[in-house]
Amino acid sequence: MAGGRPGSNPTRDLVRVAFGPSIVALTVIAAVTLLQLLIANSDMTGASGAIASMWLGVHQVPISIGGRDLGVLPLLPVLLMVAGTARTTAQATARGASWFVIRWIVASALGGPLLIAAISLAVIHDAASVITELQTPHALGAFAHVLVVHAIGAGIGLWTRVGPRVLAETSLPEWLADSVRAAITGMLALFGLAGAATVISLVWHWGTMHELYAVTDSLFGQFSLTLLAVLYLPNVLLGATAMAVGSSAHIGPALFSAFTVLGGDIPALPILAAAPTPPLGPAWVALLIIGAASGVAVGQQCARRPLPLVPALAKVTAAAFIAAVSMALLGFAGGGRLGNFGDVGVDQLTFGPAVFGWLAGIGALTVVMIGGVRPGAVTGPQRVLPPAPDRPVDPEPVPVPASVVDPEDPGGPGELFEPDELFEADFESGGSELSWTPDPEPHPTFGSHAPTEPPGPLEDPEDLMFTDDDGFDRPGPA
Repeated sequence: MAGGRPGSNPTRDLVRVAFGPSIVALTVIAAVTLLQLLIANSDMTGASGAIASMWLGVHQVPISIGGRDLGVLPLLPVLLMVAGTARTTAQATARGASWFVIRWIVASALGGPLLIAAISLAVIHDAASVITELQTPHALGAFAHVLVVHAIGAGIGLWTRVGPRVLAETSLPEWLADSVRAAITGMLALFGLAGAATVISLVWHWGTMHELYAVTDSLFGQFSLTLLAVLYLPNVLLGATAMAVGSSAHIGPALFSAFTVLGGDIPALPILAAAPTPPLGPAWVALLIIGAASGVAVGQQCARRPLPLVPALAKVTAAAFIAAVSMALLGFAGGGRLGNFGDVGVDQLTFGPAVFGWLAGIGALTVVMIGGVRPGAVTGPQRVLPPAPDRPVDPEPVPVPASVVDPEDPGGPGELFEPDELFEADFESGGSELSWTPDPEPHPTFGSHAPTEPPGPLEDPEDLMFTDDDGFDRPGPA
């Protein structure tokens, strides 16, 4: 079984895929929980149940404490869990891995978290007998949430490794990979521009944010509120994107959109100070520019490789559809019931279609305007030939010694000509073999002192040695 890196241990890679992200999450959760209990001067009773509940909460499993449901859980931990699963899966998968190996990797990425989920449910059930306010989540729903989260992470990690190979082996269009990149670009543009608008709104409502921080007087309490605000930042940005595309977000009876705002009680979370307050000013309508700008970003990404009209529009439509489904899934994960405040989230009936409309409409218009449609563009795979070797157009003539006679002029002196001219094809006799016309006369040897007669037989090596009897005197002693 091949790993993701040369020389890697397959068993160790599978164990890392199965338990790596979950163990890291459990370690962080345990550290935060124990720190909270120590600062509150509380005993460790029920600490294991709290840690197990928070681990399930990372996977968006609703938590029920004292009969109150906490269904609106922060999106940042689950996004980090998806990213960790995708990273470990990609590291364990080689680009040329067989499907048998890939099935083992997927089974590890899903089996390990499901095992930890079963252990967490057992720990919560045991702790609920001591802490009556803690209730055990529904087992089937908990397993489904954990399975979906890690399946998405494993799918993203595998796509980064074997996605091009899957497109090459199936009948899927080649531009589908460009659509995925364009969808990611559009989503990042939505979140980025919505984040900038959120920061501006926080600065504008600085007094309201200061009042929300005043609910606690301790430094640790304010630090906890800041940490909680950071964890819920993706949820707030998701509501801002809903307003930017013409949809709406709600916290119980309070409704927020780019056209109207209905007041109501909101949680004392400092980051919620960015929410607009009634009466709504006309400047909030400018949020719709975010949706249009995101559509332009999708169109620019799709226009990088021009295609004919129908495939080009299909590429933009696929990118808008992928982004809309992803945003709708995030909206579903970031919503839920929040105790006495009621349901919190975005309007699912209008959020996904609004994202699709902005990205598809403005994206298609951008593709047409910037030259992403080309009638003569090739949509199928092209055969790329290797570059021809460098050959001079007019090669220099090869100097030939004077002893080599030109076959066309045997009597003339040697001159510069091409070596190929020494060969001629026997086309008159019907043959196709190349023959060489040798010089009828023997070639003289270079040099004026060369022997004119052929050399004799080789002498005996002993005849070439000098002895004392050859007439040479040795020098005598001094």
